[in-house]
Amino acid sequence: MATTETLTAERILEATEEVLRRHGPAKATVVDVARALGVSHGSVYRHFRTKVALREAVTKRWLDRTTRTLKEIAQASDETPPQALAHWLGALFTAKRHKAGDDPQLFATYEVLLGESSAVVEEHIADLVDQLVFIVKKGMREGDFTAVEPSTAASTARAVFDATNRFHDPSYAREWEQPGIEAEFNAVVDLVLRGLRA
Repeated sequence: MATTETLTAERILEATEEVLRRHGPAKATVVDVARALGVSHGSVYRHFRTKVALREAVTKRWLDRTTRTLKEIAQASDETPPQALAHWLGALFTAKRHKAGDDPQLFATYEVLLGESSAVVEEHIADLVDQLVFIVKKGMREGDFTAVEPSTAASTARAVFDATNRFHDPSYAREWEQPGIEAEFNAVVDLVLRGLRA
């Protein structure tokens, strides 16, 4: 079936998400994406030079949705830094749980890229840590995070990210629906906040 719409990178990414959801990252091919769009696979390759490039682009698009939401929380002016940090960590955990539970095939693609040490995943993590740096520095300026020295804001933000790893790293996804996980998450967030205020 030939398409009459202009083929854009965005249309290709939308179709790729659907193909990945249907077939999973191991079986989805560029030919499947082209077939879903009603074009030749060469048309897809004109926008994305390789299957890896296409997979990275669709993963970036998928991750950027979470990054944008979290950035709004980090930069909101209606919460104190401790509230913003707790809200941000909770939103990250919720987003990752939803991605793992509601979109398992795209989540599997993300896991594949993690295993390949993808620049897309590294960029996503760097963006998240930068948002934490913003919250930590604001907390220092406003006197909420008195345990943090100005020279250690970035390493403190990374330590917060690492300390909460169990609640956002895909390797822990099987644990995210276990009974008591919310209480365990809240205990870790409370410990982190007390440490920053010490």
